[in-house]
Amino acid sequence: MTYATIRPPLAEPLTLAEAKAHLRLDGSDEDDLLLPLVKAAREHLERLSGLCLMTQALRLYRDDWPADGVIQIARGPVQAIESVTVYDTGGEPVAVSLDGHRLDGASHPARLTLNQFVNSHAAINGIEIDFVAGFGDAATDVPDMLKRALTMHVAHMFEWRGAVSMAGQPAGVPAGYDRLVTPYLPARL
Repeated sequence: MTYATIRPPLAEPLTLAEAKAHLRLDGSDEDDLLLPLVKAAREHLERLSGLCLMTQALRLYRDDWPADGVIQIARGPVQAIESVTVYDTGGEPVAVSLDGHRLDGASHPARLTLNQFVNSHAAINGIEIDFVAGFGDAATDVPDMLKRALTMHVAHMFEWRGAVSMAGQPAGVPAGYDRLVTPYLPARL
């Protein structure tokens, strides 16, 4: 399974004003540094947790349909399934009907079932599922504990800005970060 971003989030869950207030910064001297730090903190948390904090469109590529008919979508929370496409023997895309599909988008991972068995004739990435995921369009839709973790992470990266280049971010996470994000991480055995 491979995920690709089709449409990134239109905003960050942590505004520039919130980051500056936490860091007790006045003026705009550090704005050009803070914006990429906020993005880096969000991307790190999304990779770590499998969550999409703000609404964004993604594509899941699969080689085949699982035998039990249930597709697990590890990026979420899933708001909606936009389309399912399979590739026929000639390599042409065929849209799959979403009539009667069932989506449990709030579970982690989300689960999708269709009313029909779907099979692709392509050996690799023959099934494409386009979906929308995220807590919502507004930063206020993101759980407060996750926003707090982002704020702490941005402050940590800001503090170490001279020691670690932007290309090397995030170089680490602050103490207490894991306690804030652990309830949102997928269960591991």
